[in-house]
Amino acid sequence: MRQDNQTSISEFLLLGLPIRPEQRGVFFTLFLGMYLTTVLGNLLIILLIRLDSRLHTPMYFFLSHLALTDMCLSSVSVPKTLTNMYTNDKSIPFAGCISQMYFFLMFACLDNFLLAVMAYDRYVAICQPLHYTTIMRPELCVSLVAGSWLSCCLHSLLHTLLLAQLSFCADNTIPHFFCDLTILLKMSCSDISLNELFILTEGGLLVIVPLSGILGSYIRIWTTVLRDPSAKKFFKVLSTCGSHLLVVSLFYGTIAEIYFFSSSSMSNDKKMIASVMYMVVTPMLNPFIYSLRNRDMKRALETLVNRAKFLMSNT
Repeated sequence: MRQDNQTSISEFLLLGLPIRPEQRGVFFTLFLGMYLTTVLGNLLIILLIRLDSRLHTPMYFFLSHLALTDMCLSSVSVPKTLTNMYTNDKSIPFAGCISQMYFFLMFACLDNFLLAVMAYDRYVAICQPLHYTTIMRPELCVSLVAGSWLSCCLHSLLHTLLLAQLSFCADNTIPHFFCDLTILLKMSCSDISLNELFILTEGGLLVIVPLSGILGSYIRIWTTVLRDPSAKKFFKVLSTCGSHLLVVSLFYGTIAEIYFFSSSSMSNDKKMIASVMYMVVTPMLNPFIYSLRNRDMKRALETLVNRAKFLMSNT
């Protein structure tokens, strides 16, 4: 029986990414560059939105929280991964592993919710433009974001408490670069049927409901556009929703590849590479997607640069 090998574990060993020893320096530099780009890019978005009064609208309010969430999601795993690459010390304390899993679940959930809230905002802006200011009032925007944070905190706390009740076998090696819930459950010597039930029900609802809201919003948007089709209206909708659609595709596409469409024969190395996409690459690309495709963000950036040049010239 599985209980025979049960033992008390004080730490886990993260095997990390499948990198050869001679390639460690190259990958360390690459991941460090991507992480710094993620942090600085998302901080720049938050700074622009805070400083430019023209960006004090519901859409940019939600975008600032998405930027913060992306920055935090990347920070959950990348610093530890960089440390492991640099020192070759693969150990992580039991409490640190559980904490890493908690914050991963929370920020991934929050990304999910914020993308749904932003889709609803676009739906109201395009389908009910005359009532936009009355519907998307500041109180509602704050309530939507606060509700998202609270729901995701409770979601991750629930799964963390359930995991903390389990016992783990003698093998403490995690074949991943961060503490993933599904892998930790496979390593447990206890009965995980309750954990799996909560993942399928509560976890499934937290993915299906926001995703359904996103799909429903865009179905209504395109239905509205097709009622009176014109090239001008089409490009206006594309410019308004294009960035959000691209981010949604990247986020849900990589997660679906790992957790829904991956076969049992899919190797751990391929799953880790796919995980890098939504934990490292996507948070890094989001600032570029929103800034390069958004006229308001470009204008705010130009204003900030000109202000900085003016201050430097007077010093």
